[in-house]
Amino acid sequence: MPKFSRVFRKLLFSYIVILIIPSIAGYMSYRTSISVTQSISIENSVTQLLKSKEILERRMAEVEGFTRQLAINQDLNILMNQKTADQKTDIYGIWKMMQDVLTFGQTNDFLQHFFIYLHNYNVIMTPGSAYFRPEHYYENFHYTDLPLAKWEQTILGETHRSEIMPLHPFVNKGTQTSVITYMQSLPLDSFSGSSPATVVVIIDGKTISSLLSGITDRYGGWAQISDAQGRTIGLKGIDEKEIAKLSSDPNFNQEKVSQFYKDDLVITIRSAANDWVYKAGIPRHVLLENANKIKHITWTVTGLALLIGLLVGLLYAYRNSAPLNKLLSIMKEQFGNDGKSERNEYDFLQGNISKMILSNKRLESELHNQLPLVRDAFLKRLIAGEFQSREEVIAAAAQAGTGLSGSSGYVGILQINGYSGMGNVEILNELTAARLILKQALLDLGSPIQMTDMGSDKIVALFVCREGEAVKEMGKDDITHILEHLAQLLFDEYRITITAALGEDFASETEVSHSFEQAKQALEYAVYMNKTGTLWYSETQMESATYYYPLDIEVRLLSTIRAGEIEEAKRILQSIIMQNTEHRELSIEMKHQLIGELKGTFLKLLDQKAFMESESFEQVKNRILTIQAADPIESIQAEINEIMEELCGIITSKKNDIHTRTIEQIKKYVMEMYWDPELTLYRVAKHVERPEKYISQLFKEVTGMNLSDHLEQIRMNQAAMLLKSNEYSVDEISSRVGYHSSHSFRRAFKRVRGVSPSSYRQSVDE
Repeated sequence: MPKFSRVFRKLLFSYIVILIIPSIAGYMSYRTSISVTQSISIENSVTQLLKSKEILERRMAEVEGFTRQLAINQDLNILMNQKTADQKTDIYGIWKMMQDVLTFGQTNDFLQHFFIYLHNYNVIMTPGSAYFRPEHYYENFHYTDLPLAKWEQTILGETHRSEIMPLHPFVNKGTQTSVITYMQSLPLDSFSGSSPATVVVIIDGKTISSLLSGITDRYGGWAQISDAQGRTIGLKGIDEKEIAKLSSDPNFNQEKVSQFYKDDLVITIRSAANDWVYKAGIPRHVLLENANKIKHITWTVTGLALLIGLLVGLLYAYRNSAPLNKLLSIMKEQFGNDGKSERNEYDFLQGNISKMILSNKRLESELHNQLPLVRDAFLKRLIAGEFQSREEVIAAAAQAGTGLSGSSGYVGILQINGYSGMGNVEILNELTAARLILKQALLDLGSPIQMTDMGSDKIVALFVCREGEAVKEMGKDDITHILEHLAQLLFDEYRITITAALGEDFASETEVSHSFEQAKQALEYAVYMNKTGTLWYSETQMESATYYYPLDIEVRLLSTIRAGEIEEAKRILQSIIMQNTEHRELSIEMKHQLIGELKGTFLKLLDQKAFMESESFEQVKNRILTIQAADPIESIQAEINEIMEELCGIITSKKNDIHTRTIEQIKKYVMEMYWDPELTLYRVAKHVERPEKYISQLFKEVTGMNLSDHLEQIRMNQAAMLLKSNEYSVDEISSRVGYHSSHSFRRAFKRVRGVSPSSYRQSVDE
């Protein structure tokens, strides 16, 4: 392969460079896995801490609710307020109160150990016992760092308002533990001095620590809860010395949610309810456990990918160098070397292909630059009424990019005053500048306006409403307001005065020229009457010496009927009648001439071959001839509408006949060529000599199904006949009905027939 060796080596080198990418991707994947694993762990730990916080706050709220229930307990209020005359004690009341509070500890494990101290009796009540001397209670339950006297002073003697004493060592009937203490004086409005009663709830630290086991059990880390002063409330997996060292370290940010401290990821959240701080530590090696697994998998897969990729690169380098060399030979044959020696084959290809791309871009640029000219030419043709049918208008509007399809509105002519009869170079230059200023001012008003020049001192503006909007949304008052504002702006800024003349509204694109003609007549009237400002066609006094039926309207009416567009034809006729009845007062003679002109139009139309071959030719002709000019204009209009409907029906029938013949031709060709796997829409369109999109839409409209579905139905019917004959195998039948593979045939047959080909053949045999 000496001829292809250089291209081969370059391709192989490029494949090897590409193969390096998986290695880089593997490393990035490893780094990403660490980041993702860390993020997930932080998120899970924060979630777990939040759950522990919510549970703890809910339990503490229940403890507080318990004290509030005691505050409204009638029996306890009686005991608190009894006088202890003669040292008599209400034994029954105390016993009854003990029974009342016995059940509280069964619903909340934070209420397993609590007592109520009555100052007047100097008695401590617990859910199971009553101690008439506090020192007796102290013997069984006491803080190891709090003597009896200090305990009586700080716990029993002072007033407390929902106070929480942090974690302290505690002896519970000889068992060493740690507890936090919740204290509340009764009644709740006690402020200073000694209160009648004190409720003390002793919560075992192990109970609180159990709420943190979700983190420590899952990650093997530690967790700690502290109050707003930094005193420990709960602790798990770490001791007080390490926590104190962590808190005093200046490198540890107490406000940061997550941070690495030594070998642990420390997560910190703060409760908004009581300012307690929840911390959790996760060992770094636990975080990276999953990432290390991903690392091993990544490098294994990367190594295999490099090895396999190298083999595939060798194959593809050889395979892809062949067409490149073939392309090079073709390019050299077509363009030659011109005596130049390129550095390599790619430079040669790049140079010639760049020329092709440059030529294409130059052509696109020229077309783009010509778009304003195309748009201006379209508007000029539109207002001149040169389009023969509505379809032609819509197609030309789409090509010019005007967005006028389906629009309605008004046509206006804006004339720059003060330049009549002047035609030297300086005046023309000044008018050009004035027209540009006028156009820009119109665009700045923000209304949907299309504009084109009309002579040196006039522009034509189309005030349009888009499809789906009502004409009333831009009515005469709105346009008058816009033009008055425009005139004032032009005069104030540039000392330019204008006269605006507008025709009546057009309901479709084909009526734009009619509205334009009305605007011209209104402008002529304004010049004749020396009027300035804004003038509407309806405000002009039209002479009725002759009827309105211009040649362009007649041509458009003829074209519309030839196209079979009955609604558009009726609209044009209605416009003609309205112009001659609402805006003119025709004499009897003028009315007779107008009706004669209309009859002549339709008689000329009947000279067309399409109508002369129709069976109803004579009937339609007689109906036209029998129209009497003396009849009311309404009855004449109704008769002409019926004649137009019949003529359009003839055109539609002709079109349907042509469509039917085309469909039959398509069906016949498909029936003849269904066995060919290469039978495509393009080949069918080529056979019937019609565009692909046209026959696709036509077949769907006439038959109600897509051409591809029809072809598949033909193939399945033929396949069913061959299956019944039991002469060929399923694989042979698939090739005979136009399928490249039997698998595609089986799927199509089951989709259409509901059963597989084998099952269908078996059912026929049975």
